[in-house]
Amino acid sequence: MHIPDGYLSPATCVAAYVVTLPFWYLALKKVDRQLNSRMVPLLAVFSAFSFVIMMFNLPLPGGTTGHAVGLGIAAVVLGPWAGMLAISIALLIQAVFFGDGGISTLAANCLNMGVVGVGVAYAVYRLAAGRAPLDAPRRVFAAGLAGYLGLNAAALLTAVEFGVQPLWFHDADGTPLYAPYPLAIAVPAMMIGHLGIAGIAEAVVSAGLLSYLQRSDPGLLRLSAPAAAAAGPVAVPEPVLAATGWSGARRLWAILALLMVFTPLGLVATGVAWGEWGSEDFGDPAMRQEIALASADQAPPAEAPRGLASLATLWRSPIPDYEVPFLPSGAGYVLSAMLGTGLVILLWLVAAWLVGRARGQPVRS
Repeated sequence: MHIPDGYLSPATCVAAYVVTLPFWYLALKKVDRQLNSRMVPLLAVFSAFSFVIMMFNLPLPGGTTGHAVGLGIAAVVLGPWAGMLAISIALLIQAVFFGDGGISTLAANCLNMGVVGVGVAYAVYRLAAGRAPLDAPRRVFAAGLAGYLGLNAAALLTAVEFGVQPLWFHDADGTPLYAPYPLAIAVPAMMIGHLGIAGIAEAVVSAGLLSYLQRSDPGLLRLSAPAAAAAGPVAVPEPVLAATGWSGARRLWAILALLMVFTPLGLVATGVAWGEWGSEDFGDPAMRQEIALASADQAPPAEAPRGLASLATLWRSPIPDYEVPFLPSGAGYVLSAMLGTGLVILLWLVAAWLVGRARGQPVRS
């Protein structure tokens, strides 16, 4: 679901930034106070969780791959604004350091997964959970449904962005300049796998983590459930404050550390995610067959579209595809997960320091 550089026209990329920037601005305003409090570790851990969970590739129909995003549980625990930033930070680190998603398309990816995905997930969760107690089974179902629908909303918007490119941006003879497949192919190619597999994975992740938090840290669920019925010890004012800070979030960090150890499982699924082919793949006979198989048996262009090829090299990430040159693929994948997590933490700490400095207040930890 990460749109690489070259698949969207410059006009589309600019439009995505124009649409997304106000959401980023509002989100920063909304979480400004949290950035200057003990909430920073909680924001960091869910950003890092999103980064790591997206490294677990799943096989999808047509020989492609997909993954959960962690947007459902981010929306459920952090709420829409902080959840939006948490996913966006993860996508930023992926794009800049690992080449997973483009720089020109960063706003589009954040719009799809961070703004729309998290927003839909939060709305569904609030609607489905209602005023149920924080420990109610209904909230587990609501979290799963939120993750499923949020991820598929993001996938649908991504498919539409791909599909309108050949319609709007092409040569005089109709040859696509950027993403080559129209809506009639892009939408089914994206949605079949996400409705059937990746969305279910997102639902399981969201429901499973919420069930765990109901038992271990129920106060964390109060952030996105202000209208929840009183339920024992979590009904005290702002109970989440007792569970924040680096030590308070240690159970979540332990889960994340375990996930990092198992990230090589994400390499088991072979194939490239639909719409994430490299410009060189269009000239490779074997890859051309894979692209056609995943695209309703419609062969791709004989060579990479001109606009796509020109933008594909816009940015060279230092660790492309999470591959560390001097390490075997499995070890390199784990190291990339650790580096990505460290960069996420660093970025949140810098953001918190900047906010604290602007206010003349130190960041507590």
